[in-house]
Amino acid sequence: MKKSIVISPDDSVGVALAALKKGETAEGVTLTEDIVRGHKFALKAIKAGEPVIKYGEVIGSATADIAPGEHIHTHNMKTCLEGTLEYSYNKRDIAPAAAGESRTVNVYVRRNGEVGIRNELWVIPTVGCVNAQARAIVEAFRKKHGDLPGTDGCFTYTHPYGCSQIGEDHERTKLLLQRMVKHPNCGGVLVLGLGCENNRMDVFRETLGDHDESRTRFLVAQEVADEIAEGVKLLEELYENAKNDRRVPRDIGCLKIGLKCGGSDGLSGITANPLVGRFSDYIASVGGTSVLTEVPEMFGAEQLLMDRAKDEQTFGKIVSLINGFKEYYQKYDQPVYENPSPGNKAGGITTLEDKSLGCTQKSGTREVCDVLFDGDSLTAHGLNLLNGPGNDMVAVTNLACAGCHLVLFTTGRGTPFGGFVPTVKISTNSDLAARKPNWIDFNAGGIAEGETFASKLAELTDLVVAVANGQQTVNERYNSRDIALFKTGVTL
Repeated sequence: MKKSIVISPDDSVGVALAALKKGETAEGVTLTEDIVRGHKFALKAIKAGEPVIKYGEVIGSATADIAPGEHIHTHNMKTCLEGTLEYSYNKRDIAPAAAGESRTVNVYVRRNGEVGIRNELWVIPTVGCVNAQARAIVEAFRKKHGDLPGTDGCFTYTHPYGCSQIGEDHERTKLLLQRMVKHPNCGGVLVLGLGCENNRMDVFRETLGDHDESRTRFLVAQEVADEIAEGVKLLEELYENAKNDRRVPRDIGCLKIGLKCGGSDGLSGITANPLVGRFSDYIASVGGTSVLTEVPEMFGAEQLLMDRAKDEQTFGKIVSLINGFKEYYQKYDQPVYENPSPGNKAGGITTLEDKSLGCTQKSGTREVCDVLFDGDSLTAHGLNLLNGPGNDMVAVTNLACAGCHLVLFTTGRGTPFGGFVPTVKISTNSDLAARKPNWIDFNAGGIAEGETFASKLAELTDLVVAVANGQQTVNERYNSRDIALFKTGVTL
């Protein structure tokens, strides 16, 4: 088993794949101190002020003279990033990809032709004031009807918003909830309101757009004597419509896959993220769709994404995506580069460039075909970028609301979180997978131990097919299902 790696021949650092001891030789240098797994060490002398290179790119600059074999981290390097920038379009030549092996998935076909990989019943509150009532309705319905044969269960997705919001926040809350109502993984949905909130039910219905009325019910709690009993009655109507749905075979290219990382470590950009990038390339090659979000974790790697834009219009949208998010930070007098997190740093990630260059490995190598902003839904096959923060719960909610059927979520530190679509947790290291089988669905750590990307890609593709066919993810088995709606403004 290799104990260290140099990712690019241009790099000035190596990365420990296992704990290394002072005095050991790694990548041709003698280590001057212990190096924790995932952390970096110098391959050559680096003078104060000189760039530090990883992934073949600058990840920061040295703040002190660094000797060969010395640990490189927050104590002796810093970010080189600044605020909003001017960018140029330098289109990279990307050879057309050969189509990957066709696979069949068994999915539910909805009235509008969209496909879903689950047939669930949902209760969605328009306002946080009725969260308890939503939970009570689901509990009473489950108690009465048991395992709900013919469906994949009944769930509610509560949140604290829907009232005392104005402007963008109010519109975003409404839009995201409307996207949930129409998500094809849902076989029937009860929209539950209070009656006096600013996310008014009449406006919500009027602006919902095309939807399957036979699969949608609306209930305003203030307008009925017993909202629990009335809610159960409406769910029973939805259940009658949904329980006879059956899966039908479709090509895997019908899937829309979200790409996310959280609790990253120094192996994220070496094992799990490049593996997911290979899956992103594969799904694009068979006519499918992948979506990369976490805009702040593109900072420092954004030019690489811009150079993969399919045309100048898409390039311009990526520039707006990046600088728009920087301006959001600056609007609130917050540092643009207050990242990585303490957990990331403990795992070996030093600067935002370091984190971003690892994070964007999930995007693979294909061209960026489109960029989505608030309220946009997926329309272009291939790799898409989606506006939103790095926060795990918000990002997965945004990906699902854009139309993703499931999310591939890489992690080096581990998290039990799951969204309202299946959330496949992929560990960057084998230790995490062994310690947390109640969190992790797939172990990419074997790549650091000698397994090939090709073999792990085949395994990951098999898992995606199984999940699309109905196999529960760990978050589904443990009922870790949450949403978080992005908020940028004031609360009244």
